[in-house]
Formats: sequence, C-alpha cells, structure tokens
Amino acid sequence: MGVFGFSMEQLYMYTLLLAGALTVLCVFFGEDPDSEKVVRVFQPVLIFSFFTCSSAIGFLLETATEFNEWSVLGISVLAALLLNFLLSFFVLFPCSYERNSQIEESLSGQVGNVTTHIPVDGYGEVVFETYAGKFSKRATGYSNESFDQNEKVVVLEVSEDTLYVRAYQTIDLERQTKRSIR
Repeated sequence: MGVFGFSMEQLYMYTLLLAGALTVLCVFFGEDPDSEKVVRVFQPVLIFSFFTCSSAIGFLLETATEFNEWSVLGISVLAALLLNFLLSFFVLFPCSYERNSQIEESLSGQVGNVTTHIPVDGYGEVVFETYAGKFSKRATGYSNESFDQNEKVVVLEVSEDTLYVRAYQTIDLERQTKRSIR
C-alpha cells in the first residue's frame, strides 16, 4: 500500500530529504528575532526536526522490520515526539535563555531610540539597531523621568528584563576645544 502512488519507503525518504534540508536551512538562516514571543512548541526548527526524525525512523523501520505501515507510523511518530522533547528541553531552551542573558548584559551603555513614549513612573519601548537587525526592549526612566517618541536614550542598567535609561546627550568637542584654547 502507498500514498499518492508512492510506496511508504519512498514517501518516508522524500519526507526525510525535504524536512532535513529545511531543518538545516532553518538552523542556519531562520533565526527570528521575535522568537521569544512565539509559543515554543511551534518553532520551525522543532516542526522540521519532528518530520525529519519521524521519517528517518519510519524509513528504517519500514525497510528493516515486518511491521505493518500503521505500526511503523505510530512508532516513528512517538519516537520523534520523544526526540523532539529532548531536543527542545536540553538544547534549544538553554541556548535561547543564554542568548537572551548575553544580549541583556551587553546593552548597558548602548544608545537606542524611544519607539513608545516612556511616561513618568511607567514603561515604554526602546529600539536598538545592530548589524543583525533591530530589536526592542521594555524601558523606564532611571530617575522616573519621561521620554518622548524618537528621543535618543542611553541604557544605564538592566534588571529583570527592563532597561533603565537616561537621555542621551552628545558632547560638542569642537566647541569645547575652542573655549579651552581662548
């Protein structure tokens, strides 16, 4: 028996090749900066790796055992779910947590633009531009001051995923040098 005119071995192999290629592409090129906001179960890497594992196990079981197709499909899906859980729990979640903590530690002293008004004793949003793209973080005034949209701010402190910012002031060195020469 087959599906769409393919034998089950062919179907497993084609699925393995396609899902494996998409998994590799997703690992190298598919990092979404907003992946923190997506439910972790629906990340593309996990979905593609599920299809890769289930099709690989299904192909091996289909060619090496005498089980019927439904048993092979059930075993391969259960094994892929277990492998996906282990991958997400022991590899992907710790890596994403470490990456987020490194980003937060490196933000101190960085200059960003206010995208959402920061009221007195309230929170707003600051966007940062890096070589990899833009990302935004929740922010509040260091001394409970207010900041308007598009105002430049500098990060003084990072605590509990909140940036404490102060107004960014540029120093005109040319004017200061002329004053000190006179």
